[in-house]
Amino acid sequence: MGKRNDKAVKITKYFLERQPDASSELMFRNEFELLVATILAAQCTDKRVNTVTPELFRHYPTPEAMSKASVEEIHNLIKSVSYPNSKSKYLSSMSKMLVEKHGGKVPDSMEELVKLPGVGRKTANVVLAFAFGKEAMPVDTHVFRVSHRLGLVSDRERTPEAVEKVLVKIFPEGHVAQAHHWLLLHGRYVCTSRKPHCKECGLATLCDFNAKQAK
Repeated sequence: MGKRNDKAVKITKYFLERQPDASSELMFRNEFELLVATILAAQCTDKRVNTVTPELFRHYPTPEAMSKASVEEIHNLIKSVSYPNSKSKYLSSMSKMLVEKHGGKVPDSMEELVKLPGVGRKTANVVLAFAFGKEAMPVDTHVFRVSHRLGLVSDRERTPEAVEKVLVKIFPEGHVAQAHHWLLLHGRYVCTSRKPHCKECGLATLCDFNAKQAK
């Protein structure tokens, strides 16, 4: 992975100079709020989630409080997000499991997090990285796309988990979680899905996709 390591180091240097404080656009104050917000953010914009969570957390600030709420009560507070029926059930079941199996605390391991209703590997990695400070790499559609276009991963890495494992290895230690934000924001605003803004991209000289387009 020598060439990919070198590229990851150059990308890290680029973003450290330009976006040293890149962080999540989700609003949260603790592990529980991050977990809930990330579940709500699945196939939904962070902006929309941020309009819902203040009132949700005012009513249910802890797993204990949320576990006592009915699915209908939760649904009424999150109905403007995508898939509110499923997500209200997830939040109800997830908060109950936190209380019953984890003493009301969010677990800090992948193994336990993915057992929670509504929590897949990406959501678990978000919590591990940004609630517990671990070297974890959540891979969403933006990170997946940008990683392939830049050439950080190859066509052999066809799943989010495969991409995650490569990125964790090639980004410099201490910057893995932050690299998630860099790649996500780059994909959201510059390296967009349908019409990437290659002429405005500071990473164009490092990018495999741009090199192919230029031929």
